[in-house]
Amino acid sequence: MKKDDLAMFVSEKAGVSQKAAGEIINAVLEGISSALEKGDSISLIGFGSFRVVQRSAREGRNPRTGEKLHISASKAVKFTAGKALKQRVQ
Repeated sequence: MKKDDLAMFVSEKAGVSQKAAGEIINAVLEGISSALEKGDSISLIGFGSFRVVQRSAREGRNPRTGEKLHISASKAVKFTAGKALKQRVQ
């Protein structure tokens, strides 16, 4: 499902125009992104939670040449599915 498909689904469920649904989706995604950028976690009860995790520096290998290389420390977003979402997917 792409963002346009999601906007169509939201517009049908909420009874709003597809353009308004797209703007709502963009606003929600912007809110999640800005909270994660600040280092906050997001918890959507029944759906899941997003949080920023720190990845430590490590040694890696170039799969083509086998040469060792250094992978720098970085931050990544981790999503953990909620109980209700896990049950629906099962």
